[in-house]
Amino acid sequence: MSVKLSIAALARLPAGVAAPKYQRSDLKPGILHIGVGNFHRAHQAVYLDDLFNIGVDHDWALVGAGVREPDVDMRAKLEAQDWLTTVVEQEAGQSTVRVTGAMIDFIPPFDVEAMLSRLAKPEIRIVSLTVTEGGYYISPATQRFDPAHPDIVHDAKHAAQPKTAFGLIAAGLKRRRAQGVPPFTVMSCDNIPGNGHVTENAVAGLAELSDPELAQWIRKSVAFPNSMVDRITPATTERERAILRESHGVEDSWPVFCEAFRQWVVEDRFPSGRPALEKVGVTFTADVAPYELMKSRILNGGHAAIAYPAGLLDIHFVHEAMEDKQIPIFLETLEKREVLPVVPPPPQVDLEAYRKKVAERFANPKIGDTISRLCLDGSNRQPKFILPTVRDRLAGGASVKGLALVSAMWCRYCAGESESGKVIPPNDPSWDRLQAAAKPARDDPRAFLAMRDIFGELADNPAYVAAFSTALGSLWTKGVRATLGDYLEGKA
Repeated sequence: MSVKLSIAALARLPAGVAAPKYQRSDLKPGILHIGVGNFHRAHQAVYLDDLFNIGVDHDWALVGAGVREPDVDMRAKLEAQDWLTTVVEQEAGQSTVRVTGAMIDFIPPFDVEAMLSRLAKPEIRIVSLTVTEGGYYISPATQRFDPAHPDIVHDAKHAAQPKTAFGLIAAGLKRRRAQGVPPFTVMSCDNIPGNGHVTENAVAGLAELSDPELAQWIRKSVAFPNSMVDRITPATTERERAILRESHGVEDSWPVFCEAFRQWVVEDRFPSGRPALEKVGVTFTADVAPYELMKSRILNGGHAAIAYPAGLLDIHFVHEAMEDKQIPIFLETLEKREVLPVVPPPPQVDLEAYRKKVAERFANPKIGDTISRLCLDGSNRQPKFILPTVRDRLAGGASVKGLALVSAMWCRYCAGESESGKVIPPNDPSWDRLQAAAKPARDDPRAFLAMRDIFGELADNPAYVAAFSTALGSLWTKGVRATLGDYLEGKA
């Protein structure tokens, strides 16, 4: 018999399932988090749970919030289990199961007044976000805030009834300012280089469209610390629910499965205070940029390097891609040859050891991460994790053949069929547009590079155009295997 998760059931959890060591009734809210998805519950919420377990900072509990339709179902499922989450850490040889309780409330999505009322309360000293790389309304090519996006235009016209996270944050800050309450710190927990700067530009950029004075005050008075976050966390499916129920005896409507590894590096800029997360492994530093650059280019860029050849070869799971005869060798060769030389190491970090650890994490067979998840949203991820490395290489006159091949495989993937002829389902918010560019690129590679909001000036760089065109032509005429082989043998 499995135990249905709830506060009342904590005393009856099966052996081997850890419960919070603190009383939930002792917790008080301090952080409002927008985007209560799997990654947040496997990362920030786990660090806070660790902190509460050692008896520290119980006035920094989480209040959840969401701005998307799926958040309604998420809230209902979590409310039915008293906001608790089961986190299953999986490695090849073992699994560790724990119930976390750092979140104590969840504001009903689309209840603007409830959201703004909570944002105005003095006890909320941090507002954090996990809204995905594509949720910041920035141009992929320029990485600048896009004021013309329809959602932003809406919030600029209806500043008192916003629907985006950034409109709500701006309105919440405006209310605090009017009430004489010090501003909260705004902390992004998304995989974006300079995520604090990007978040500031989104919040202040939106405010500028309707209230320039407020925008000026936000830029002057509100802290937006940068951070680097890392933990591989796949989506939850019935597979994970069944494993938890049948192997560990817990019934959880939305458990989180993840790897054991986790990392969080944060710029130490919190004028209104912060929890003492350094006590549980978080690194606070004056400069996050070196850690961000390392992670985005080696791990996130590495994801793209294995995802698209695997997708074209009908490989389903990430660990299966790392068992392939070519893909892990391509990943290693590409990163040693083209990526590591343009990644300055953070203090006391061995880049080669980090690269090896990343490959080991990709190969974890227990995670069940899918290739389709890694292929998702390439139109936002390529400009963040692949193309900046291309630009640095080109600036130094170095070869970009492998990096151009990664983007060419993305283009080939966007044509919508794997090499076996299997249809690739839409896997990007801009899928129709990508397909419309990818199909003619078979004969004219410049048709894909013409998406300047993605490729920018690279579409005019002769060295890049030649490398991309050669790689794409080979993929169509010789196939993935032969094209990877040519690169590995130095022929490409």
